Amino acid sequence: MALWQSARPPHGFAEVWCQELRSLAELAGLRARLRSSTTGSRTVAEPERDHWSERLVLIADELTSNALRHGGAPVAAVLGRAGGQWLIAVRDAKAEVPPTPARGRDPGLGGFGLYLVADLSAAHGWFTEPGAKTAWAVVDGA
Repeated sequence: MALWQSARPPHGFAEVWCQELRSLAELAGLRARLRSSTTGSRTVAEPERDHWSERLVLIADELTSNALRHGGAPVAAVLGRAGGQWLIAVRDAKAEVPPTPARGRDPGLGGFGLYLVADLSAAHGWFTEPGAKTAWAVVDGA
């Protein structure tokens, strides 16, 4: 079974916001917005309590940086919520290029972010629509 299956995210998530990104320089703002939306603070205020939100921030950073580097504009990150679960979904313009975890590469060369996303999320996947690909992950809050 493949690590990254083509699948739509679970149903029931209400969109909290959607943010378009054009460059890697905008990732710091995305991370701050995620923290503020999930914990009420733009910085890590209570690390012992906010560990789940930092998982979400790290996952969003990995998916969004991949989309910006490999997927092409327009790139958009969407935050959704369903009860105690949070969904981050990142859309890019390269529908024909699926998320592909690195294989047979020296770990020092990077490229292992998709493994990290898989390990840190409760569920993850990707799907395509005409002209776009979306990679997503769900994190259990609290």
